[in-house]
Amino acid sequence: MRESELKFFEDMLLTRKDQIEKNIDGVEEEMNQMQNLELNDEADHASASNNSLVETAISSQQKQELLEIESALDKLKSDQYGICEMCEELIGVQRLKVKPHAKYCIDCREIAEKNN
Repeated sequence: MRESELKFFEDMLLTRKDQIEKNIDGVEEEMNQMQNLELNDEADHASASNNSLVETAISSQQKQELLEIESALDKLKSDQYGICEMCEELIGVQRLKVKPHAKYCIDCREIAEKNN
């Protein structure tokens, strides 16, 4: 992969990392604010509980993506970026443009998903 492409993907990863960190911080702040609300009836409690579950699920998903992004950034530093973790072939540039923290090429991704 060319140096300009590596820089492009590094910028994409860092931008997404920033977005996720801001989202996680926002979710945590919302959760803290919800804990301080005075809930007057069961409907308020149910609504707050539902919101809390949704926020927790989103936060969990984004924390996982953040870990994958940090792993991809580490791979950039060690010249392992863009190499499939399963078959060790290059991951296509088009795939990386869609998911710059991809661990697998298209074929191996399908195998990994079937195994999960």
